[in-house]
Amino acid sequence: MPLSEQEQRLLDEMERHLMRNDADVVSAQRDGRTLSYRNIVYGTVLVLLGLGGLVVGVAIGEVVGIIIGVIGFLVMLGGVVLAVTPTRLATRMPADPTAPAPARSNSSFMDRMNDRWDKRQGEH
Repeated sequence: MPLSEQEQRLLDEMERHLMRNDADVVSAQRDGRTLSYRNIVYGTVLVLLGLGGLVVGVAIGEVVGIIIGVIGFLVMLGGVVLAVTPTRLATRMPADPTAPAPARSNSSFMDRMNDRWDKRQGEH
C-alpha cells in the first residue's frame, strides 16, 4: 500500500531532520563503524559469567571469595565494553580483482527505496 502524498512528505522531512541533527547517525555512516552482533553476544556471555563469578564470590565470602568477586566484576566490565564497542566494517574484496567495484549511489536511502518501489509497481 503506497504512502499518501502527505505521509511521504512527512517521512522525507523526518529523514532530513534526523540526518541534519543526529550527529551520531551521520558519523557512524561516514566512518563505517557499527555495533557487531557477534561482539554483543560475546559481551553478554561475559557479563553473565562475570555476574555468576560475583555471586559465587559473595557466597564464599572469605579472601578467596573476594578475589573471585573482583575477577567476576572485571569480567562483567570487559563484557560490557566488548558489547558496546563499535567495530569497523570489513572492506570486502571483489571476487574478480580485475573487475571494477560497483558504483555507490549518492542518493538517499528513501530515494533508493522509492526507485525500487517504482520498478516493482511497473512490473505489474
